[in-house]
Amino acid sequence: MYSLTVCDHIMIAHSFQGEEFGPAQRMHGATFAVEAEFRAPALDHHQLLVDIGLAKTELRKLLDTVDYSNLDENPLLKGINTTTEYMAFYIHGLLAEACRDGRLGHGGQAVSSLKILLREAPTAWAAYEAPLS
Repeated sequence: MYSLTVCDHIMIAHSFQGEEFGPAQRMHGATFAVEAEFRAPALDHHQLLVDIGLAKTELRKLLDTVDYSNLDENPLLKGINTTTEYMAFYIHGLLAEACRDGRLGHGGQAVSSLKILLREAPTAWAAYEAPLS
């Protein structure tokens, strides 16, 4: 299996619902380093998995929809605890759609699985990984 990873970051504000979140129930900020790992069993005729430039550009476009924003006010995320785990899942869905609809070229359409990893700190991170169909 081949893989290619591109990285970027976002800065967000949010709060959580539920006593188990303690002080994080109050509005707070987070910075996430975002890693998108594309996987495929074969390379294309140019020996590429996905064009790195397209992957970086598309990831940035998708991240721009949440970067420097209060996720509690985002209509698509309203009422959801936007934990690190959930945001990995959310970004996965956006990038998977970009692969399927051709925004990453033919290589993106051949991606068999995608892993999104969010690093909240050097000592804490979460990821979501799933096949693309």
